[in-house]
Amino acid sequence: MDLSLYVITDEKIGLGRSHLFLAEEALKGGASVIQLRDKEKSSRELYRIGLTMREITRRYRALLIINDRLDIALGVGADGVHLGSEDLPVSVARRIAGKNFIIGASVTSVEEAIVAQREGADYISAQSIFPTSSKEDVIVIGLQGLREIVKAVSLPVIAIGGINLENAKEVLRYGAKGVAVISSVVAREDVKEAAASLKKIIEEASG
Repeated sequence: MDLSLYVITDEKIGLGRSHLFLAEEALKGGASVIQLRDKEKSSRELYRIGLTMREITRRYRALLIINDRLDIALGVGADGVHLGSEDLPVSVARRIAGKNFIIGASVTSVEEAIVAQREGADYISAQSIFPTSSKEDVIVIGLQGLREIVKAVSLPVIAIGGINLENAKEVLRYGAKGVAVISSVVAREDVKEAAASLKKIIEEASG
């Protein structure tokens, strides 16, 4: 499970460009995971987009994760679902989806990370590492908060929130197995180049 460059598609932040365009350009730049995230589209629309995104991610041998919606993830044959604190509990999603299905969980504390691991998550998303405008009402845990979560669980931890070219290497030094990004890739004019630049930093840090 390569979580090194985890790109979340968002049409608003992505300058009005489609989820499919953003996903493919990010994949061309080296993204290892694409997460389809859209709070406004209907279930039918998300299903349609997800089916095509499934084909695209397979072509690039990347993972497809659906944000929030376990039903859509299962319906399109995605690799997994990502759950937040207001979504289905990880334990319930695991019972429905079975073993061979990736479940990620967003956490803001060591306590939440331990619960997610106990309930059957496959990876943890620690947030927010830095201030970000991509999400409202964010809790900033900082690099020290990231380190504490990494130490508390045996699952791979990815970091999200305000991560860019300037700070990605430091985030990885604090124990993250990957970086999850929205603005620093999909809000750029050249999505492919933005992803490739981040990928290069990640590879240098891992080398």
